[in-house]
Amino acid sequence: MFNAFRGHIESNFPELNENPLILACSGGLDSTVLAHMVSKLTSNFTLAHVNFKLRGKESDADQAFVAHLAEQLGGAFKYTQVDTLDYATQLGISTQMAARNLRYNWFQELIDAGTGTLLLTGHHADDVLETFFINLNRTAGIDGLSGIPAKKGYVRRPMLIFSRSELEAYARQNNLSWREDSSNAEDYYLRNQIRHQLVPVLKSVFPEITSKLLKTQGYLRDSRQLIDAYISSLKTPLALNEGDVQYFNCSYLQKLDPLKPHLYELFRPYGFTDWEAITGLLEGETGKEVHSLTHRLLRHKDSLLLKPKEAKALPDSYTFSLIDTKHLPIKLIVSEVVSIDEIAPEILYVDKQRLKEPLILRKWKKGDYFYPFGMQGRKLISKYFKDIGLSQFHKESQWILCSKAEIVWILGKRADNRFKITPKTQSILKIVWEK
Repeated sequence: MFNAFRGHIESNFPELNENPLILACSGGLDSTVLAHMVSKLTSNFTLAHVNFKLRGKESDADQAFVAHLAEQLGGAFKYTQVDTLDYATQLGISTQMAARNLRYNWFQELIDAGTGTLLLTGHHADDVLETFFINLNRTAGIDGLSGIPAKKGYVRRPMLIFSRSELEAYARQNNLSWREDSSNAEDYYLRNQIRHQLVPVLKSVFPEITSKLLKTQGYLRDSRQLIDAYISSLKTPLALNEGDVQYFNCSYLQKLDPLKPHLYELFRPYGFTDWEAITGLLEGETGKEVHSLTHRLLRHKDSLLLKPKEAKALPDSYTFSLIDTKHLPIKLIVSEVVSIDEIAPEILYVDKQRLKEPLILRKWKKGDYFYPFGMQGRKLISKYFKDIGLSQFHKESQWILCSKAEIVWILGKRADNRFKITPKTQSILKIVWEK
């Protein structure tokens, strides 16, 4: 088996020979066998163990076992202890989901700290079989049925080609001991029910089901590549990018047949799952929105606008002076000039004597009004936005420059008449917004 493993690494995971590795090690059969085989290939590895504190002394014994295993194999050892139940309660999620989040959050910390470049897990072919039926029960699409990916980000799973029985045979041949999680013997979790009740029956009826499933999932992954290539080519005439906003032409979308599968493939990467709501947007009015966990999808005129949600909300208002603009969220360059030279939407010329410090850079608010340059009288900014056809996304991101309570400039769009250059102007300020 080791020769097969080494050949598999050379053919499909050559990067493992060139990088420091982190091995996720619970002390169970799969991670113990993985650690033993990796130690024959390199000494540049760390066994990383998470003590979930779920089984008392048993959990502590698992930690001690992995520490001893690392010493035996000549690798480094890292561990963390977490209160899984408390974390699950705080987030209102299952214990299994909590353990997964905690585990991968810590692995990310190890990667960020430079402990290793790649993370190896001990997932094997039987895990693939169990996951297939879990996802089948969830009515998963092609992605859920395509199996556990061998490579994803910094994660590598080099043992997916081996069954549990092969791992057990390797462990016996090499006199390896491992830890058995007592909770794996219980049928409380769906995965255990599939492992103990369904899989044995399937293997008795279809002895080669695991290898054939792996081959079938290879075909599904090939189909996924074909679909991705088609969707990528479809986006060229369909989508237009402007900054962090993507525009999808509604008329073009409505011509796609069949519609729902196309919408699924177009918006699935952004976390959307409510296809009825997205279909409704195509018939909806301007301003209607649908949200995923990470993105917003907005109907605006004849387009759907897609924009990522902000990871961290910025303040809506900043106070500054003409000589200190460094802390602003956008780059403003202020200089005194003799005359007006270059003209552009991102450039403003104002009468310096008219400005009153401190200046304020803020988002627009309901009820805001200004005196548009070149016009008589004042106008609500909301009405101005409507007149120029600004979408909700652009309204939310629009910055306003104010001199105390008076609006000076709707950045990149319109200046205020009250601050314009006149024959009586003694000093001209040039303000450039560097996008």
